[in-house]
Amino acid sequence: MIRYLSTLLLALTLSLPAYALTLNQAMSALGDAKASGQLGEQPNGYLGVVQPGGQADEIARLINQARRAEYQKVAQDNGISLSDVEAIAGKKAIDRTPAGQFIQLGGQWVKK
Repeated sequence: MIRYLSTLLLALTLSLPAYALTLNQAMSALGDAKASGQLGEQPNGYLGVVQPGGQADEIARLINQARRAEYQKVAQDNGISLSDVEAIAGKKAIDRTPAGQFIQLGGQWVKK
């Protein structure tokens, strides 16, 4: 019986994500992830993974999900297309990115 329970516990542990972030945790980790070169801003208004590792994918996924929801609301409220809102947001994000952090230009990651 104990052997069965330990096997079941191990199976459950392996099937769960190692550590799931909340949006607030992702927002808190964003600055460090960008400063360390893991994440960068893209012209489409979303974060991209420059160097995979750590929680970069999860941070980008959560923040991009929140950004998309906000972009959709702005587009709907102003009667403009989602792609227009994304492009405007992308330009602003790239403009605000500090020197030394990554931005995507022409499909390539470059340090600003």
